[in-house]
Amino acid sequence: MSLLSIEDLKVSFSTRRGSVEAVRGISLELQKGEVLGIVGESGSGKSVTSYALMRLLERNGRISGGALTYGGIDLREARESTMRDLRGREISMVFQNPRAALNPIRKVGRQIEDVLRRHAKATRSNARAAAIKALEAVRIRDAEARYNAYPFELSGGMCQRIVIAIALACDPKLLIADEPTTGLDITTQKAVMDLIAELIAERGMSAMVITHDLGLAAQYCNRLVVMKDGEIVEAGDPETLFSRPQHPYTRKLVDATPRPGASVRQLLPSGQRPPEPRLPKVEAPLLEIRDLTKTYQGKSGPVHAVKGISFDVGKGESVGLVGESGCGKSTTSSMLVRLIDPTTGEILFNGRDLAKSPAKDFARDPDRARIQMVFQDATDSFNPRHTARQSIGEPLARLTTMPKQERAARIVELADLVGLPRPLLDRFPHQLSGGQKARVGIARAIAVDPQFLILDEPTAALDVSIQAIVLNLLVDLRTKLGISYLFVSHDLHVVRLLCDRVIVMRDGEIVEQGTSVEVMETPSHPYTRELLAAAPKPPVAVMPERSAAE
Repeated sequence: MSLLSIEDLKVSFSTRRGSVEAVRGISLELQKGEVLGIVGESGSGKSVTSYALMRLLERNGRISGGALTYGGIDLREARESTMRDLRGREISMVFQNPRAALNPIRKVGRQIEDVLRRHAKATRSNARAAAIKALEAVRIRDAEARYNAYPFELSGGMCQRIVIAIALACDPKLLIADEPTTGLDITTQKAVMDLIAELIAERGMSAMVITHDLGLAAQYCNRLVVMKDGEIVEAGDPETLFSRPQHPYTRKLVDATPRPGASVRQLLPSGQRPPEPRLPKVEAPLLEIRDLTKTYQGKSGPVHAVKGISFDVGKGESVGLVGESGCGKSTTSSMLVRLIDPTTGEILFNGRDLAKSPAKDFARDPDRARIQMVFQDATDSFNPRHTARQSIGEPLARLTTMPKQERAARIVELADLVGLPRPLLDRFPHQLSGGQKARVGIARAIAVDPQFLILDEPTAALDVSIQAIVLNLLVDLRTKLGISYLFVSHDLHVVRLLCDRVIVMRDGEIVEQGTSVEVMETPSHPYTRELLAAAPKPPVAVMPERSAAE
């Protein structure tokens, strides 16, 4: 039976430049007990559709035409008092950013109590016990202790579990999960999605999973709906959509999804694929790490973030560094780029030990320009008051003696090299898309001709088609410039595409390292096997190649 019915839904927003249509007459049904995946790239209308269902649109948003029916209730015409009763009790939502969804100065247990007292008629005397029970339901250990924790004291995965506990506290019949795994490492992502799937099955709920990750949607959803520019372009079961996509946009998304057996060129649309790159020959080690450690002094004693790791990166080589959040990847990267000092160990760059030079003095070091970094969050790594042109030109002004006129020409040259249209150089960060900001970040990093580039999750928040373009750009730059990469990521499919060798970290230690083929296909350590098992897999392991005519 149909639990939710959407007929010809249209949503528009009033802006200074007129009305903008975000959803353009979509129709779909959600059956009782069904898990429906809504997939598409940023701006396709996925989240707006869910906010329209919950009647949580901003003031300038307007629903026009069509019908929204939930369990026989017309959501378009329902009073706000009726919607307040439905939200939480009948329909709940897991929002994209769990930290933003939680009150930072209120204990998480109290936040669960708020929902229980509003929708489940819990009393002051029994609300605490019910909140602890809700925490236990989402598999949180020592729930009584976590009841008194604040969001900032918890990891991203734990905050996501808290948000799920709040959403499910009143046993709703419909759960809407909006990008529930964004920003989570691969094993936490699997744990969260497995938890949602288990709870849905146990409680006989229906769910709507909104995501840009086709592999994840295919693994956990019964049926998929593909959206583009506010419209549904295709719908069907995961196996059919992956093996026989009908719409060109669906084909583009399927092709761009990283998967075993594909090359980085095969992520691009057929007909737009350059020849396979001729990667530079890997030469003698450029970077040699020897017994590197980092220890912090915590409240209850020393915290060993990195525990005596050793590895090499050859000239022209791309090495992947993978592991869960908290394993020491970012601390290692910060030491290598000399943002923080190691406790002990050597960082040999072209034979010179950079660890002997304090981090605070490294800005004036002659090797400063030779080591650069592309940061994970492009938005936060830019000055919001600087244009793309100023951001790209900053290292040229700080680390070179290049004349102003020559710098201006170099900025344009870099924009062309990374495929950033020249008119975008005078835009500010908020005026650029995620892919455009990624290009600016890469252009800034290579501006001073570095030999070694640290890439910290550079595609983590990008849509798959934009990710495919950025990954191909990185391969092209490595081919043209001979740069060595340390690619920090939790996406093993992406690491397989981009890296010659892989280093696996856990709890500050290296547990395995070897060629990408060896580590990915015949892992020797149980933890590596666990990471590989957690990676979302498309339903068709090797999707059939399609000709350009298709």
